[in-house]
Amino acid sequence: MMKVYSKSELNSYHLSLTYDDISLVPREISRIVTRTEVDTKTEFLGVNLNLPVVSSPMDTVTGIDMANKLDELGCLGIVNRFDSSLEKVLSNGSGSQGIKAVSIGLTADESVVEKIAGNNWILCIDTANANNETVLKKTEEIKKKYNIKIIVGNVASGETLNDLVNAGADALRVGIGGGSVCTTSVQTGIGIGQVSSLLDVFFAREKHNLKINIIADGGIKNPGDVAKAIALGADTVMLGRLLAGTREAPGEVIKYNDQLWKKYRGSASFGVKMKNEFIEGEETMIPYKGSVENVINAISDGLKSAMSYMNRFTLNELRKVESFAVLSNSSYLERLPKK
Repeated sequence: MMKVYSKSELNSYHLSLTYDDISLVPREISRIVTRTEVDTKTEFLGVNLNLPVVSSPMDTVTGIDMANKLDELGCLGIVNRFDSSLEKVLSNGSGSQGIKAVSIGLTADESVVEKIAGNNWILCIDTANANNETVLKKTEEIKKKYNIKIIVGNVASGETLNDLVNAGADALRVGIGGGSVCTTSVQTGIGIGQVSSLLDVFFAREKHNLKINIIADGGIKNPGDVAKAIALGADTVMLGRLLAGTREAPGEVIKYNDQLWKKYRGSASFGVKMKNEFIEGEETMIPYKGSVENVINAISDGLKSAMSYMNRFTLNELRKVESFAVLSNSSYLERLPKK
């Protein structure tokens, strides 16, 4: 008989696992007749969301337009720190009705932090490695001075969760090397599968009864992965590639070979960093997708269907799922649509 794994058993699995390695297993009669009965609403750092989706603060994913549109759709956009119109928005709030969160680097001016706090926005300290003294010190400094919610990241496991909470982190981006244009793991040898990362942090939070939100960041390719991430205990998911290539994403639409494209790159790639710095991202082209609303609707539909199969009316119920299968490679391939 096939083994069905609980979260705890998955956490102690002998291999590092990612989303393609697992599947949700429905084990009860569902009482849900239609998807409309399912509630995907959640509260995240004081913001009410219709869907547990947060956009990545990458310069080819989240600018002012994306943040405004996602807010309209009941999701959260984190404006990237390289956005050219951010200074204007910070200063006078123009066009900022949909902005709830902004990212900064470790060297951000005090005046920038002050303006973010003044607007009562969430602040995201955007680094590749949160397990760093400088990140902890920066978080502590900001938290002591301002009453503001802080997102830090990224981590691959939960060993340092206590330190991050003590420093003042309200939410944590979990995942190193899982992004589609992230080359961190290849360049450094660091990082484990997203499923294993999420579970390690989830159980560290449970063990020490810590109050911090878990953001599943990286490796999400489709609505099914969103459902898996939430079932594994994530509070929200962070999306990059899925939102890239949309009308609202920063950048021009490019016509090539009679097809429309948009650029997508890792936040530490050549296009963003100085040439003498270490590169942890690649640049690619994404087919143009039209409005991001189409992507969000597809995620909403997929998540609601997953909840219907699993007999879960709310996201909190979905987070209590304890039935997962570990797939063989052939089993995974069998479930892919064939052309």
